[in-house]
Amino acid sequence: MSDQTAVPASDDTDTTDVLLAKRGPARWFVVAIPYLWLLIFFLAPFLIVFKLSLSEIAVAIPPYVPTFDLTDGALEMWGKIKQLSFENYIWLTSDALYIRSYVSSLIVAVVSTCLILLVGYPVAYGMTRAPKAWRPTLVMLVILPFWTSFLIRVYAWIGILKKEGLLNQFLMNVGVISDPLTILNTNIAVYIGMVYSYLPFMILPLYASLEKMDESLLEAAADLGSPPGRAFWQITFPLSIPGVVAGSFLCFIPIVGEFVIPDLLGGSETLMIGKTLWVEFFSNRDWPVASAVAIILLLVLVIPIVLFQNSLAKQGEAD
Repeated sequence: MSDQTAVPASDDTDTTDVLLAKRGPARWFVVAIPYLWLLIFFLAPFLIVFKLSLSEIAVAIPPYVPTFDLTDGALEMWGKIKQLSFENYIWLTSDALYIRSYVSSLIVAVVSTCLILLVGYPVAYGMTRAPKAWRPTLVMLVILPFWTSFLIRVYAWIGILKKEGLLNQFLMNVGVISDPLTILNTNIAVYIGMVYSYLPFMILPLYASLEKMDESLLEAAADLGSPPGRAFWQITFPLSIPGVVAGSFLCFIPIVGEFVIPDLLGGSETLMIGKTLWVEFFSNRDWPVASAVAIILLLVLVIPIVLFQNSLAKQGEAD
């Protein structure tokens, strides 16, 4: 009996090894897909732009002289790499225009993200408190603006915010103001456009976090005598922090490099790095400096985010 029972055990072991061996390549293939995607659509363009930022401007087509070429020999390329010059980056640090553009973009992005959070959190919270039958419809209404072109939606705000626009006409008709307000081509118009355009990116992550919250926690807090306001700040808001962080990143990162909204709704004094980058690339045709601006912008955004994620990971391991 002992010999008969040993044979099936060996067969089962061999079968398990075969299944694991078959799953191995498929598993590695699935893992490799996102890395391959990042390699093709992030790392490769980044290296091309970085190579362009080390070039010199020239009156030609394209308007730059590459410092080195991939067709060069290994020794020739190595010699050119050792002689690389970072003059374009030094130029950016020495010119106050670019420094003010970066600082202004960060300030606009921080203020806009805070405003979006203040508007988006109550909306997401109200969606989670609505009857379950209504929630899919509410989510669809949040996503509905994406069905219209982003450029058309920004242009629509020009007709709303200009002096003879809908907003001023409404305020004058109800007697709130006697003279039209100057809103268009100001920073206020930029903030309005930012909040309107990026509000769904804040609402959806917040809604996903709040919907997963266990309602029994609030019931337990109420049974223990906690008022609704205190229960919100001690239970609801801490549990929604992942949604707050995700929504803030989804809004903050694209707002820093935003070009369309400041160009259409902001005035000539609205200074953001996206407009500066466009001017360098298309008006001045200084592709090397424009590439250096883009590289620094990427580093300004990526490095703090990576450090923040690492700190969150360490806190999670400590907990």
